[in-house]
Amino acid sequence: MTAHAGEDSEQGEHSPNAGWGDDITWVQTYEEGLFHARKSNKPLMVIHHLEDCQYCQALKKEFAKNEEIQEMAQNDFIMLNLMHETTDKNLSPDGQYVPRIMFVDPSLTVRADITGRYSNRLYTYEPRDLPMLVDNMKKALRLIQSEL
Repeated sequence: MTAHAGEDSEQGEHSPNAGWGDDITWVQTYEEGLFHARKSNKPLMVIHHLEDCQYCQALKKEFAKNEEIQEMAQNDFIMLNLMHETTDKNLSPDGQYVPRIMFVDPSLTVRADITGRYSNRLYTYEPRDLPMLVDNMKKALRLIQSEL
């Protein structure tokens, strides 16, 4: 699956980190994320969420507190959080639900093979799933080293 930027609407008026991590450099749009992923040879991590989603808020709170995730997000990933859907259908292979975390490698391939624990929502994570998210972040980094 190749990522396509397409015509995305703007993210809306909120701070770039939206509470996911103050020390992380966040890109503003999916297009910008794809550009920086390719240029820097780092994977793009896309977090789909909504402000009024209790599951998103719970995940965000734990994500922001997790030092290992914050460090990897700061140093090893291009980071994007979206409160809207993109036109890239590869980012919603099993539906448009939140929270949903997808990885895009520097060749601009959406890594549909990096999934969470739930068979009905492959790319969702709950606060108790953060160890799995850490493992998946490491997997995204390993795949780049082994495939590119």
